[in-house]
Amino acid sequence: MKIYKTYSNLIIRSMKDTDALHIFNALKDQGWHPSLATYEAYFFMQENNERIIFVAENSTHIVGYVTLVMNATYGPFKNQMIPMIIDLNVFEIYRNQGIASKLLDVLEDYVFSRSPKVCLSVGLHSGYGSAQRLYVKRGYIPDGSGVWYQDEVAKPYSTVENDDDLTLYFIKERPVNVS
Repeated sequence: MKIYKTYSNLIIRSMKDTDALHIFNALKDQGWHPSLATYEAYFFMQENNERIIFVAENSTHIVGYVTLVMNATYGPFKNQMIPMIIDLNVFEIYRNQGIASKLLDVLEDYVFSRSPKVCLSVGLHSGYGSAQRLYVKRGYIPDGSGVWYQDEVAKPYSTVENDDDLTLYFIKERPVNVS
């Protein structure tokens, strides 16, 4: 296990094999319908250097996580060697405490020491409202490719469903140090 950063009330670390069940249960407890296999796969991918997992843990519980692939595998940045943030989640009972920002601080430090850019996609329905605001406040800007649905650009004036597959892509460039 790697410790990425320690705060007074939180550590950001890599994923442990036992984390999959804890994440699954936390999401299930908040009324979601998660798949344990997803989080077991995250650990497997981390161990095979296919994905980097950043887990936020307070003194007693996992409170959130975010994952990163170093080369986007879908969307407008596919196979352009641009790291992609995938699946940022802070469990509902721990939200509005700055945990997502701390996860992103650590992730961005990691990315920007290796790449000049990072990208992500975010859902467009109201369930993603907090994430949309967070990303814009942190300097992520829409890439200009328009709305995507099920990994394809939604054609203008076409009908799509406002579900988790309706997304907008954002990109952020490494901040320039101004002296």
